[in-house]
Amino acid sequence: MSSLRGFSSFPSMKSLTFIPSQKIGFTGEMRSSKLQYLDLSFNDLTEIPSFLSGQESLKYLNLEWNYLTNLSHFKGFTGEMRSSKLQYLDLSSNGLTEIPSFLSGLKSLKYLNLESNSLRNLSHFKDLTTLSMLETLNLGGNGITGNIPRFIGSLASLKALSFSYNGLTSFSPEGFTGEIRLSKLQHLDLSFNRLTEIPSFLGGQKSLKYLNLEGNDLTNLSLFKANLTTLSMLEVLNLGDNYITGDIPTSIDSLASLKALSFRYNELNGSLHEGLCMLRNLEELALSSNSLTGVIPLCLSNLTSLKLLELSRNLFVGNIPLTLFRNLKSLEYISLSHNHFEGLISFSSFGSNSKLEVFELDCGNNELEVDTENPPWTPLFQLKVLRLSNCRLNQPTGSIPTFLLSQYDLRAVNLSHNGMVGEFPSWLFQNNTNLEFLSLTNNSLTGQFLLYPHSRNLNMSWLDISMNKIQEELPDYIGSVLPNLGIVNMSANMLQGPIPSSVGDMKMLGVLDLSNNNFSGEIPEKLVVGCVSLQFLKLSNNYLHGPLLPRMSNLTQLYLLYLDNNHFTGELPRGLLNSIHLEVLDVSNNLITGETPNWLGDFPRLYSLVLSNNSFKGRIPPSFRNLQDLGFLDLSLNRFSGFIPSWVNLMSSLKYLHLQGNDFTGPLPRNLSRSTSLVTLDVSDNKLSGEIPLWISSLSSLKVLLLKKNNLNGSIPFEICLLKNISVLDLSLNKFVGPIPSCLYQIPFGSRRLINDTFAPDILGLVFGPSFEYRYESELGVYQYERGDFLVAYARAEIEFMSKSRFESYKGNILSYISGIDLSHNELSGDIPNELGYLSSVHTLNLSHNNLGGSIPTTFSGLKEIESLDLSFNRLSGEIPPELTQLSSLSVFLVAHNNLSGSIPYGKGQSATFDENSYTGNPLLCGPPLQTSCTRSRESPSRSIHPRSEEKESFRYEFLLSFLISYLAAFLGVVSFLYLEAYYIERLVVLVKAKIDVFHLK
Repeated sequence: MSSLRGFSSFPSMKSLTFIPSQKIGFTGEMRSSKLQYLDLSFNDLTEIPSFLSGQESLKYLNLEWNYLTNLSHFKGFTGEMRSSKLQYLDLSSNGLTEIPSFLSGLKSLKYLNLESNSLRNLSHFKDLTTLSMLETLNLGGNGITGNIPRFIGSLASLKALSFSYNGLTSFSPEGFTGEIRLSKLQHLDLSFNRLTEIPSFLGGQKSLKYLNLEGNDLTNLSLFKANLTTLSMLEVLNLGDNYITGDIPTSIDSLASLKALSFRYNELNGSLHEGLCMLRNLEELALSSNSLTGVIPLCLSNLTSLKLLELSRNLFVGNIPLTLFRNLKSLEYISLSHNHFEGLISFSSFGSNSKLEVFELDCGNNELEVDTENPPWTPLFQLKVLRLSNCRLNQPTGSIPTFLLSQYDLRAVNLSHNGMVGEFPSWLFQNNTNLEFLSLTNNSLTGQFLLYPHSRNLNMSWLDISMNKIQEELPDYIGSVLPNLGIVNMSANMLQGPIPSSVGDMKMLGVLDLSNNNFSGEIPEKLVVGCVSLQFLKLSNNYLHGPLLPRMSNLTQLYLLYLDNNHFTGELPRGLLNSIHLEVLDVSNNLITGETPNWLGDFPRLYSLVLSNNSFKGRIPPSFRNLQDLGFLDLSLNRFSGFIPSWVNLMSSLKYLHLQGNDFTGPLPRNLSRSTSLVTLDVSDNKLSGEIPLWISSLSSLKVLLLKKNNLNGSIPFEICLLKNISVLDLSLNKFVGPIPSCLYQIPFGSRRLINDTFAPDILGLVFGPSFEYRYESELGVYQYERGDFLVAYARAEIEFMSKSRFESYKGNILSYISGIDLSHNELSGDIPNELGYLSSVHTLNLSHNNLGGSIPTTFSGLKEIESLDLSFNRLSGEIPPELTQLSSLSVFLVAHNNLSGSIPYGKGQSATFDENSYTGNPLLCGPPLQTSCTRSRESPSRSIHPRSEEKESFRYEFLLSFLISYLAAFLGVVSFLYLEAYYIERLVVLVKAKIDVFHLK
């Protein structure tokens, strides 16, 4: 802490400033009778220094950003501490809760800043009524609500007044019936309050030059003409970020002095009228984020003083009028993104706009073509920001814009999603040493990522070159050339070789995504030691090997770690505990072995844990019960064994539980019934036994239930039908018996009311940005920022489900649109319930490989969205209902190996696409696509009366009868001989049962 003791020996000092890094303390006295300027801002002061009592000449005092929360004890500048000359006082950002009473004695005060305090009590504002000389008053950000304080009307000298960022609903003082007359007022900022209409008193403020009503609740401009059109001296009008609907007022042309006009972020519609073109002094026009339609009027070329034109995020159509920009020589900022323009725009049209700094055109459709090459041209401008993305750029060659070769002051470049081809433009780094943001994602750039080893760029913070075809190795020295990178995304390229250890020199690196490349080798130790700011690390889908993390890992800020789909070996390293803030850990699809360590339960914020497809063994550690924030747990395709832990319900946030492909045994634990947040439960392909528990109905949020390929038995309980949110139900490859519950129709499988964002990545994810912000010097506060395309999903649920005769993998949001029932490969019997035909939204129904009998329900014609229907390998009889030809979405239909008969309904709609494999194994079926003719089938009864056929049939029955009698006699003889030997009796029963099964098959 510094002290002012040493400054007492400078009696003639007039100006004194302490930089914010100093912490000031005051001891002794300080006498400088000529001190006029004192800046003590951004320190840790808790009271006004007493030495100020002797500063008779003080005119300027800045105390902002201290801790002067209560100044009631300070008597002020009276008596001996006379400071009648004080004209400037800044007490902003101190946490003041009331107006200091000493302010009423500062008769010469002209500037008073009380912004960003907590001055909510309006009764204290009466102390300001004596400040007759006050010209500037800032009360913004104080939480003042309701009406403005009454004292405002008495400050006749006011020229600038700000009440921004409060909660004002009216600008008429409560109980005040007269008019507020501030005849000298030139600057009024009422932005970000709750005003619902334009204040009526504004019509009388003839001197007003600046009016900011941004961020209020204005809905219409019915009072615009009455209250604003008389302001002939108004130069800046900001009505942005409201709820204004309708057209831009035609009376706007009466504000002839306007230099800046903003209606951005409203709900305006209609087209741009010629009244705007009459504002000849206009320098800034911001109309973005509305619903304005029509074409851009050519008369805007009359606005020859225009510097900023922001028309983005509207519904403008037609061609972009290129002659318009040729006439606007003063243009510095052009924003045209996200409209419905069409035709061709040639960049050469902007070549003569020598002052152009910002150009933004995110095409967003396939109707607008951008040509930067023809006709040949030379730019006169030096851009700072270029956003030209999602365009049909330089078709058909897709070349990189060559005019960029002549740009040397670029700060941000976004050329993403353009389909550009050619070598990676390394010269952008060489030519633009101030470059901060570069996004070239989703193009077809090739070649090597080259950097010049002796050309450092200390400003570069965001680099996204993902989804290209960049090859070869990264430069060893990348970390020394670009040491201040904060976000690096090089995913989905063809990069190879080791990860450069110099990445560890990037001390500011927060995000590193090198996934989906061909990197090999081990993770450099320097990376996990030096990148102390790293929060997100994704190295998925490469050929990395060795231990998961080097032993000295020190990524203390890391909370998202993706190392999946590599060749990492060994056990989970204990060094992970240094990343105690981990929220996501994905090491799936590697070669990791051993038991899961108990310390994995020590990550208090862990949300997603994915260990699938490794060689973990043993039991689930009991410490997992401590993971109270865990929402996604995937332990599938390992060698875990034992019972599923009964304490799994203690993970109260768990939504996705995937345990398939292990060796779990026993029944489903009863305590799982308390996991009411579960959305997906996948325990398929284990060795679970027992029946489906009745408590299954308590899992009210469940959308996916996969129990296939276990040893579950018994009947399918009615309680399954109480899962009203279920979309996917798979009970296949078990030993279920009995009938299919007819109540299944009560579950709205695939109903559109069930489609929501449950599986959407943005529910489980995080967006990084913005990283770069370019502030354009604007009266309207307009700025250009780049966020990039960087979406990080914590986890996306993935399931496997049989559909259309093959296993399909469904992941993420697509799960919201999948619906199906698979009861195949069980021992179900009885008729197919007619009620299943009421499942009008189900996509897949598989009842194959059971013992179902009866006929195919005609109600199946109600399966309007069915895509796959498999009834094969059952005992169905009767004819195929012709009504099934109405199923227009059906692409897979299987009724093979049943006892169906009659003519196949064929040739209508989707039925014409099914081949004979759909019907084979039904001897009495006939007609296309089978080779059996229905005419020949109808003749078969007459042939059955031939004598030779009768002889063969008689012999068959006699042989079977004699065989049964002999078999029974032998069986009884053996039983009587071995009746005392229990072991042999048991073996005999097994043998006989097998023989009988063989007989039935024959």
